[in-house]
Amino acid sequence: MSDRTGPPPAPPASGRGGIEATPPASGRGASAAAPPARGRGGHRHDLTSGPIGRTLLAFALPTLGANILQSLNGSINTIWVGRFLGEGAVAATANANTIMFLMFAAVFGFGMAATILIGQSIGRRDIEGARRAFGASIGLVMGAAVVIAALGWIFTPEILKVLATPSSAMPLALAYLRVIFLGLPATMLLVLLGMALRGVGDSITPLWFTVLSVLLDSGLNPVFIRGWFGMPTMGIAGSATATLISAHVAVLGLLAYIYLRDLPIRLRGHELTWLIPSPALIRTIVAKGLPMGAQMLVVSFAALTMTGLVNRYGVDTTAAYGVSMQLWGYIQMPALAVGAAVSSMVAQNIGAGLWDRVDRITRSGLLFSALLTSTMVVAVILFDRPVMAVFLGGGSPALPIARHIQVLASWNFIVFGMTMVLFSAVRANGAVWAPLVMLIIAMYPVRLGFALAFKDSLGADSLWWSFPLGSVATLVMSSLYYRYGGWRKQRLVVPAETPASTAAAPAEAAAAEPIGAQHPVG
Repeated sequence: MSDRTGPPPAPPASGRGGIEATPPASGRGASAAAPPARGRGGHRHDLTSGPIGRTLLAFALPTLGANILQSLNGSINTIWVGRFLGEGAVAATANANTIMFLMFAAVFGFGMAATILIGQSIGRRDIEGARRAFGASIGLVMGAAVVIAALGWIFTPEILKVLATPSSAMPLALAYLRVIFLGLPATMLLVLLGMALRGVGDSITPLWFTVLSVLLDSGLNPVFIRGWFGMPTMGIAGSATATLISAHVAVLGLLAYIYLRDLPIRLRGHELTWLIPSPALIRTIVAKGLPMGAQMLVVSFAALTMTGLVNRYGVDTTAAYGVSMQLWGYIQMPALAVGAAVSSMVAQNIGAGLWDRVDRITRSGLLFSALLTSTMVVAVILFDRPVMAVFLGGGSPALPIARHIQVLASWNFIVFGMTMVLFSAVRANGAVWAPLVMLIIAMYPVRLGFALAFKDSLGADSLWWSFPLGSVATLVMSSLYYRYGGWRKQRLVVPAETPASTAAAPAEAAAAEPIGAQHPVG
């Protein structure tokens, strides 16, 4: 991990994985010398100035709150479905959620690519570039979402058969998943809008509309499931309908807010044509988005493989592992929130050419992630028994196994959180392949390799020890890459729309240094 405070030498005109096109330094709606992006209400979204630690924490906490609310919403909805409709309905929603996770893995990748482009454009005071990146991501993802929703609705029975959905849960899963597919475009748009707003430095607005969505979803679930207040009794389709309605209300409300407050990502007039992205911009977003989406898939497939290994040790161990994963979902939330904040801040500061702040942001992110995650780990270990008893019951034979898992494996999320900060920093400049390769190495040869190699000598403990071992391996690799890798030499920009503007840009950008620079200056 680097401890440099000054900028490294300026890179060559292009770097491996970089994009050579340089954004226009001026144009309608953009100026290299423009002031920091503000909404009409005067809310400042500039992350390139001011105290780093306080700004980072203030940005991360709303994201953490949104993540917690979304997890609680899922838990509450599962309780409604389980209490009113039984285990078969819970199994049906679990199968549907597996499919939706795969859909959102792709959205995450493309959304993160657009967020980074937006953040770097904002750092350069290039509002036009930010809006073009935003428009391209919306057009690209929403076009795909509509197609996927239509095909998903038609082929839902075949999809569920591929997943080997139990026959008893098939009718319920079919009814649930078809409604969920109908709401997919709105849900994806809501995710993209939140990510774009974080890219311009606003994490508060996505939090408030997450609150609105969660309140509607969890509140309407029992209304439509049971047919309260004169509503039709819809059963499991009612749960999906509640999700559909809450997503549409929240996304329409957020769109209205963006335009009423004149936030930086709004598109008007000729800017609406940017919803049809240029081939160059599509290539940029896809080239960076696919590896980031693949990272989620690598982690997911490793988790599925680990679940298969855990199942060999019996139902009690499987139950204990399932409860542990519930707790781990909350333990890792601070690290994910801090990582998202680091990504947005680093992107803006790279766009502004402030490389000394990039290293300071990363160090602050490492510190906050370690402190917040350590607090969560200590709290879980100290109070694990009463929390786990809610899931398992106080006399469950799985309870001592679950507590043993927590002691051996929970601390690995401290290391995991630090790795996420380093990954977020390098991804903010478009370095996406190295983190993917590191995750593959850590998850498969290291983690799963250790679990299989020592299963005879350590038994189930080989599984629990493999978690911290894999996390330590990832932290070592990511630290070395952050310090010595070539990620600082890459150039990630919104490709120019015309050859003429591309040719004119270098001279204009040079006159605007350092704000107009896309690379380290020294």
